Amino acid sequence: MTQEFDLCRAQKDHSVFRRIQKRKRILLIVYVDDIIITKDDTKEIVRLKKYLHEHFQTKDLRSLKYFIDIEVAMSKKGIFLHREYIFDLLLEAGML
Repeated sequence: MTQEFDLCRAQKDHSVFRRIQKRKRILLIVYVDDIIITKDDTKEIVRLKKYLHEHFQTKDLRSLKYFIDIEVAMSKKGIFLHREYIFDLLLEAGML
């Protein structure tokens, strides 16, 4: 996959793959059985998702809502990460 899409593994985090070509970027993040794909190259994202679906058992959940128990909210102002769930778990476990 990395050769077909020319994705390079990030040196500092081996769960992150990226490609930057002609000012177009694709970023693929893998965590256990979750994958996040972000882009500014929509055409290549469609192609990458098709490839992943053909070679692996994948399901497109569309817009990101939660990742590693972090709530993700998107707006015109940007992307906001909310960790209240994590704090609630730590509080409940007496680990805050």
